[in-house]
Order: sequence, then structure tokens, then C-alpha cells
Amino acid sequence: MKRPSRACPPFGVVDVSHRHRDSVAEQRAAVERMFSAIAPRYDFLNRVLSAGRDRVWRREAIRATALPPGGRLLDLCTGTGDMALEAARQFPTATVAGVDFSAAMIDLGRRKIARARVADRVRLCVAPAEALPFGDGVFDAVTVAFGLRNVPERRQALAEIRRVLTPAGRAVILEFTTPSRRWFRRVYLWYFHRILPAIGGFISGHPSAYRYLPASVRDFPPPEELAAWMTEAGFHDVSYRFLTAGIAAIHVGNKGGR
Repeated sequence: MKRPSRACPPFGVVDVSHRHRDSVAEQRAAVERMFSAIAPRYDFLNRVLSAGRDRVWRREAIRATALPPGGRLLDLCTGTGDMALEAARQFPTATVAGVDFSAAMIDLGRRKIARARVADRVRLCVAPAEALPFGDGVFDAVTVAFGLRNVPERRQALAEIRRVLTPAGRAVILEFTTPSRRWFRRVYLWYFHRILPAIGGFISGHPSAYRYLPASVRDFPPPEELAAWMTEAGFHDVSYRFLTAGIAAIHVGNKGGR
């Protein structure tokens, strides 16, 4: 398979290769190999394992960007480009960029974009979230859906998100959480830790990847802590709201006060 090019189109590209550290690169490479391995069945399993709710969550997250007409949106950890495509659907005059550290995911995403006939407005490239290949103040909105917990240096990623936003730009982060209602929490955790890994592992052929998913959610900061991280990174008016009884949450923060 031809490896996709890593260069994004002109959004103010800068050289950030000096920012990498060997230990972080090794950690990122391990996760990248895992996601590349499950890439062929990734979209299908997202639909099956979430009973289709992942599409609803993504629509809500893109809507929360409040992107202006003709705006520019960057989707971090874009995977196969579902968020980028949703942004193109909701905002027909927008220009969208997507980055991911998995070349296999980006390759699949580019095929989806070509089929959707939006390649003139949506472009994907391979890049880590902690060292974005874009200039300062380029995007009106930056989104991350179910990807921040896979980033080795999460606080650095938040700093990068803020750096590439315009002064009036907005960050929207969609992530899994753990429901707080006792009865629902019990059922959800049973499914999330027992059924989901079994189904995901069987269909994908990579059981370790779907054991990683609940483990990564368990180890990720709770919503209030992530909100605090965003505030510490310099975001204003940070808020979050739960989706589907607390299975997921949308965090929103503005680069400047509104």
C-alpha cells in the first residue's frame, strides 16, 4: 500500500520536527501501530459498539464549534475523517483540515473524502497533536473526538490547539466519560469492560486494541479535571455537558473571552 504523503495544503505550514522527543515518539508509535492494525474495521466497529450513537455525538460536537461562514476548522486525531466530513456537511462554505498520527487511518479517510466529493474543501495529513504543522492563529475552531486520551502529551496538545486558533477561535473536545448514575454505571461498565472488548477483538482480530479502549477511558481525567486543564492552558469560558446519560461529554473553550 502506498503510504500517504504527510504534507497538508497551505494553512501556514511550519517545520516542527525539532519538537519530538524519543520517548514520546516511541509511545506514540506503539499506539499508532495499534490503530493502524484496526483501521480496516474501525468505522464499522464504531457504529456497532456505540449502537450508532457515535454519529450523534459527532454531530453535536461539530455544531458546538459555531463555525462562522467561510471558516476554517481543524480536526485533531481525525482517524478516518468522520469529524472532518461532518464539519463539511454542517458548514458547506468551510475549509477543513484533519490530522492523525496513523498513516493507515489517513489513507482510509482520504478515500472517504474522495467518495463524498469534498476533497476541494477537506484535506488530511499525518501529524502528531502535540506538534501541529500549522502556523499561529490559523483556525476558527479545533475539534478532537475520542482522541485526546491517546495523545502522550495531552497538555502540550491543548497548548497547540490554542496556538493554532484565531483570537476568537473555539476548541471542542468530545470524549468518553463514566456515567454517574449507579444502576446505569453498573450496566455500562459491565458492557464496556466485558462485552465491548470481546466483540471488538473478535471482529477486528486485535483483542488488545479493544482492551486498550476501556483502560484508556479509565485512566483519562474526569470531565471537571479536563475542564481545569483547558483553563490552565489559557482557554476562557470553559464548559462541558454530558451526552447519552454520561457516556460521553463535550468540552468547549474559547481562546479569548466572549
